[in-house]
Amino acid sequence: MAHESFEDDATAAVMNELFVNIKVDREERPDIDQIYMSALHHLGEQGGWPLTMFLTPKGEPVWGGTYFPKTSRFGRPAFVDVLREVSRLFREERHKIDQNRDALMERLESRARPAGKAVVGAKELDQLAMQIVGAFDQQHGGLRGAPKFPNAALYELVWRAGMRTGDERFFKLIEHTLEHICEGGIYDHLGGGFSRYSVDERWLVPHFEKMLYDNAQLLELLAVAHVRTGHPLYRQRAVETVGWLAREMTTPEGAFSASLDADSEGEEGKFYVWSLPEVEQALGPDDAALFVQHYDVTLEGNFEGHNILNLLKHLPRSREIEARLAMLRDKLFMLREKRVRPGLDDKVLADWNGEMIASLANAGSMLGEPDWIARAEKAFDFIAQSMTKGGRLGHSWREGRLLYPGLASDFANMIRAALALYEATGRRDRLDQALRWQTAFDAHYANPGNGGYYLTADDAEGLVVRPASTSDDATPNPNAMAAQNLIRLAALTGDHLWRDKADRLLEGVLGGAGENVLSHAALLNAIDLRLNAAEIVLTGPDHARFAQAALRLPYLNRVVLRAPEASALPRNHPAQAKIGSGPASAAFICVGETCSLPVADPDKIADVVTAMRPARSA
Repeated sequence: MAHESFEDDATAAVMNELFVNIKVDREERPDIDQIYMSALHHLGEQGGWPLTMFLTPKGEPVWGGTYFPKTSRFGRPAFVDVLREVSRLFREERHKIDQNRDALMERLESRARPAGKAVVGAKELDQLAMQIVGAFDQQHGGLRGAPKFPNAALYELVWRAGMRTGDERFFKLIEHTLEHICEGGIYDHLGGGFSRYSVDERWLVPHFEKMLYDNAQLLELLAVAHVRTGHPLYRQRAVETVGWLAREMTTPEGAFSASLDADSEGEEGKFYVWSLPEVEQALGPDDAALFVQHYDVTLEGNFEGHNILNLLKHLPRSREIEARLAMLRDKLFMLREKRVRPGLDDKVLADWNGEMIASLANAGSMLGEPDWIARAEKAFDFIAQSMTKGGRLGHSWREGRLLYPGLASDFANMIRAALALYEATGRRDRLDQALRWQTAFDAHYANPGNGGYYLTADDAEGLVVRPASTSDDATPNPNAMAAQNLIRLAALTGDHLWRDKADRLLEGVLGGAGENVLSHAALLNAIDLRLNAAEIVLTGPDHARFAQAALRLPYLNRVVLRAPEASALPRNHPAQAKIGSGPASAAFICVGETCSLPVADPDKIADVVTAMRPARSA
């Protein structure tokens, strides 16, 4: 606020016209800070710094808040609107000032949502999440009807609503969906990995093609769900999926192949399905009897005379039975390996690899799997070295041939991968690479019409129309990924210009979304990140221990920056002034534009983040 408002001549003029302005150093006068922070809590507002309070001439608190933006955005009123409305209320209705607090809030909210302008803030995000909930299949999970796609961006939107509001319904709906996906036939119970979609409403019958990007998105969601619930199923599926990735999808160079075909020997799914006699012959009568009971194997089959292995019957399974079933799965897997395999599309796509690299870095951090992060780094290094030309990314690589230049999706996802690796490892070169790619991205793909990006570069092969879609497809739209990247870059560099750029993109793209807002789920998730990201700056010699605690938090709305000393931060990073004033090792946590005191115990980081995000009813 000091930079945006207090140093802005126009805003300062309004402040000086209407108020006597007093700026308090909370470290010099903690007594004053304590009085008005307590008053803010009594007014029902969330605490934190900066703290803005409006007082009577006697120093009595009238109303207050924390951060107010210079201009209205995301449903937040502009600071000058707050100033004028509080001043009006104090002059015209001073005798009713307590009773008129609700009226004040109502008027400010209308100022924050001017007519004719697309505004999405926390209130609208909650409403949209409730719309999606209404479209869910309460029995089988996912959206109602068939076919069923594992729409990760929509699931994430609902999950984020749970994180904002504390409403268990949001979490339970996505957990229910993930359980059905993990236990249905869309999951390969022998080899790991998820198929493209289910042709039926039960998640039983997949289109057997396995895509890299689907597995990347689901891996992240499984890690987030496991961190919240501790449910072993989510972690097991994540581990098995990474095992499939390492075994079947990793190229000799360490990058990741694009997909596995659905067909083998000219028949879709032939590699994956079983008959009852095959299972009985492979396992013997006693073991087969147990296996077919749990995995829905019958003589007539559950799919065109064949059996797709699944656990949708939800039979009780003790640890002993689980261990025995795992051994039997291994036997069938070894037998299946002798079959004619589906074709492998082994081209390396920068955008899909970026999704998987970020997923491995994020999931590996949350679940304590350093090997996953190492795999992500190897794939990243290959793309950075072999799929770039003149500092710019190509799109596709196979057998030494690079398709160049790349697409906006390549830049958005590889920048995201670089930032995820920077948070996971603290390696400064990852952030530097992200900044170089962002500079090239802005130079060759910028769409001045909406503050976003065209799909193709300005020097790419000419097309009839330069593609500029902003809607999600099977993967999140690159504009949405770019917005999230810009928000993280602002936190990691301390440069507010990245945040301003993100705001222009979010407002510009949403302004053109019309009534099709839910097709922009990933962009809505970026708005949630913008409003609720916990920026966690870790300082001092013990920063690595603090990092372990911070990285266990869901990656969805946390940004982790390691700064063992002030020199590790960019010169004008806001945390520069804080490092010398706190404990030797500490975490400085900001949510939105509101910051906590330094946290000296890493085990308290999660509690402080939670406390700074008050539960809101949906």
